[in-house]
Amino acid sequence: MLLPPHLSTFLLLALPSAVRAVFQDEVGHIDYHYELLGVPQRETTFFHRPRRDEKASLLYTLSDVGVLGAVHPSSGAVLWRHLLNGTLTDGGGFLRAGEGENWVAGALGKSVHAWDAVSGRNKFWVDFSGEVRDLEIMEMTENGGRKDVLALFDEEDGSSTVLRRLSGDDGSVVWEFKETTKDIPLQVSTNVEKVFVISLHGNAAAYNLKVTVLDTLSGKRLDELVIGTKGDVHSKEDVMFVGANSAAPIVAWTDNSLQKLRVNVLGLKTRQEFSLPAGAVSVEIHAPHLVQSLPHFLVHIKTASGNSADVYHVDLKTGGITKAYDLPVQRGTGAFSTSSDNANVYFTRITNEEIVLLSSTSNAAIGCWPLKEGELRSAAIYGVSEVVKKTGSGESFAVRSAVVTDTDDWVLVRKNGEIAWSRPEGMTGAVAAAFAEIPENEDLVKTLEQEAHSNILAAYIHRVNRHINDLKYLPAYLNSIPSRLTSSILGTEVSFKDGKLARDSFGFHKLVILATRRGMFYGLDVGNKGKVLWSNRAFDIAKGDKWNVTGIHIDESAGETTVLGSNKDHVVFKTETGKIVDAKAPEAQVSTRSAALVNTLSGQVLLAVGLDGEISSPPADWTPGQTVVTRGLGGELKGVTFVAADGAKLSPLVTWTFPVPQGQKTVSIATRPAHDSVASIGRVLGDRSVKYKYLNPNALVLAAVDDAALTLTVYLLDTVTGQILYSSKYEGVDAGKPIECAMSENWFMCSFFGQYGVRDDPDQIVKGYQIAVSDMYESDQPNERGPLDDSDSYSPLDPLDVPGAGGASTLPSVVSQTYVLGAPISALQVTQTRQGISARQLLAYLPDMHGIVGLPRMLLEPRRPVGRDVTPAEMEEGLIKYHPVIEIDPKSVLSHERDVLGVEKIITSPAVVESTSLLFAYGVDVFGTRVAPSFLFDILGKGFNKVTLIGTVLALSAGVFALGPMVRRKQIDTRWNAPM
Repeated sequence: MLLPPHLSTFLLLALPSAVRAVFQDEVGHIDYHYELLGVPQRETTFFHRPRRDEKASLLYTLSDVGVLGAVHPSSGAVLWRHLLNGTLTDGGGFLRAGEGENWVAGALGKSVHAWDAVSGRNKFWVDFSGEVRDLEIMEMTENGGRKDVLALFDEEDGSSTVLRRLSGDDGSVVWEFKETTKDIPLQVSTNVEKVFVISLHGNAAAYNLKVTVLDTLSGKRLDELVIGTKGDVHSKEDVMFVGANSAAPIVAWTDNSLQKLRVNVLGLKTRQEFSLPAGAVSVEIHAPHLVQSLPHFLVHIKTASGNSADVYHVDLKTGGITKAYDLPVQRGTGAFSTSSDNANVYFTRITNEEIVLLSSTSNAAIGCWPLKEGELRSAAIYGVSEVVKKTGSGESFAVRSAVVTDTDDWVLVRKNGEIAWSRPEGMTGAVAAAFAEIPENEDLVKTLEQEAHSNILAAYIHRVNRHINDLKYLPAYLNSIPSRLTSSILGTEVSFKDGKLARDSFGFHKLVILATRRGMFYGLDVGNKGKVLWSNRAFDIAKGDKWNVTGIHIDESAGETTVLGSNKDHVVFKTETGKIVDAKAPEAQVSTRSAALVNTLSGQVLLAVGLDGEISSPPADWTPGQTVVTRGLGGELKGVTFVAADGAKLSPLVTWTFPVPQGQKTVSIATRPAHDSVASIGRVLGDRSVKYKYLNPNALVLAAVDDAALTLTVYLLDTVTGQILYSSKYEGVDAGKPIECAMSENWFMCSFFGQYGVRDDPDQIVKGYQIAVSDMYESDQPNERGPLDDSDSYSPLDPLDVPGAGGASTLPSVVSQTYVLGAPISALQVTQTRQGISARQLLAYLPDMHGIVGLPRMLLEPRRPVGRDVTPAEMEEGLIKYHPVIEIDPKSVLSHERDVLGVEKIITSPAVVESTSLLFAYGVDVFGTRVAPSFLFDILGKGFNKVTLIGTVLALSAGVFALGPMVRRKQIDTRWNAPM
């Protein structure tokens, strides 16, 4: 019996939702999530009490990737966060909090904003021209308690300095000071009476400091001071500190040789110089930011072997600066932080051995707490501390410090020497990632290789001896049987054996190698809730720079990972441990655009591709077995093969070139995944006919936009010949919004923001996010394979001789359809399974919803009937009526209620079981899960009651055992009582 069409359509639409749903008992079991902020910046991280009447503090930061957030100091949990620019940044920005206020103020780029300190709700957001150079809170104002914001801008191509005072209530401009000069604005500072604008005055060869004094009420200029002589400062990096909201704010700078420290009390014309110890490599200033605090500051000096500190006092009457005391040199880097409690100022010194609390008035430690051995496993670089003076207890002070380490971790250290929590913030800003199998035992591999190269008798004797030696592991194996049985019944998983990683029978236990732009790489066990197994630093990347990874390759047989960078750098390390085997540091100039993974006679290798698309000549034993596609300086694509040049080298040969049409620029390129198994070469239709798929492993999708014409053109190219197999054009496309493509099996798709509607009726043309899906078949007719029907083999380099008038084309038959999406998507990827039997899903990131969605292939089918109901045959095939809008079903969001922030890319890998594909997403957050596009048809779910099943089997066995003798006796009695 056929169901009514409307009911059938409803059931078909509802079915994928039920299949895609994430069950409640799977949350936290099959997925994992690192809710990250980024590495905190020293100038934008602090403790702050969001409620004046409460003693509880929160930890605030604006990280180097542009995430503003609040963290609970006790647990390390993120309370709220915002990705300010919508994308990852390269540091910068400002964050301040007024003493006793329930809001924090921030600035990044051209925007100034304020946020509720408890909930993270936006209080105001204002944009101006130019770029924010500094931000401060006016602690002392004339309006009866309101604290305003001072924002310093560099406007009009660096020719104007603008300082705006913004109302702390709504961000409105109270007053504005503008000065048109060639000075470079640095920072703004305040004291009780005045506002100071500090700028670099002079030219690029030699600067000195200019201090402009402004009235707090009107913003009018009161005075202008030029400090020092030209040549004192060579760049803005030389000015290391400008105090604010202090009773005696200072500005401090050094010379190029780091021999002298120069300090000026703002408002005075004089400066004072202090000698720095020989061998100083960096200098940091730590001072309080409260008006009522004592005008004391600490100078932290780092050398190549250790660090020391000097404490200075400022005389409020004369403005004189005197050295109060110094702290001894200690090995390593160490970190200092400043805390204030009314007038009292405290300095906290953190090393790998201890935490020392000092008062700014005396060098006698008022508290010293040794760190427990192994707690702080990496060196502290900088941090912030909170010091609370206790009353009515034996201990007079409570101290906790949030420290950034040299491995990009953010840890909170309590005064008892324990680590309260540790956050791997260095995993943000990831630039490359790849799945890796857990390496097999190397000893066993070497043994098997030895047996393979021996004669038959020697190999047999060697194997027998090996098996005899393996008997020593038998007791341990027998002892593990109960735990394995228990874990099988209870549904738990065992990821470690004897403290070592081990593969599982389902293929869920794999590693993910993650490389970040800061020069770090990580190893995560995706089968153990994404646990970080190891981390290591490949290179020391200077502040402001980033490690640009062009390619990553994992050699499963050798158990090694190779990473290539854009500056002729590379690193090779052990996949299981992260131990570096070989490394070459980056050079100054960028020389590599990308890397190509090619198959050679020596296995798979990475070839570096230059900025102009040229590939250096590889060794003769690295003969690539395929055409390598590169991009030239003009954006053109080139197909490169390799021919023998001499006995030791191969010469690259350009076989074809595809120049992008004039006015267009390439925005996205997609190819089939390296693992793209195809279970069936045809699509079985509802009437049992077959449409044969166009399965070309050399196909490539290129998307190019024309900014002037507002068009997007999608090209399907053959990478062997460079021939255009198919092209399509879409109008009204906004090139400023993300355009991405993905490809799998015999279909490809591109997402973009463009117009749709009736072309001839402007009133019915609207714009929105769209996704264009195209299927490729060998022929447009079922049961026909076109010119390839009778061919045993085919090469695009050899013409196909087909009889008939005019011949026949080997181009694919393409069926396309466009859908409007209910939300923008990015980071497109397709699920991968071992045999390709499971249905595929399109995976994408939802930037507005902060989630990862899985759209089933059936929903994106381009053959869905348009303008009519589906026929019974189409219904049997699984087609549903075409509807132009695809809404994002919450059940299809694989990350469910998790707030996954700033995903840049998604990668997938097949598991051993056919039903499951592994997913890993990275960017700001790290998220991973298992995806079952066709549900779990080859593995029992976690909710399956194995205990009941085993109990039933045991009960039936006991029943058979008990009833067996009774049945046999009854049978015997029946025979004896049978009539003769």
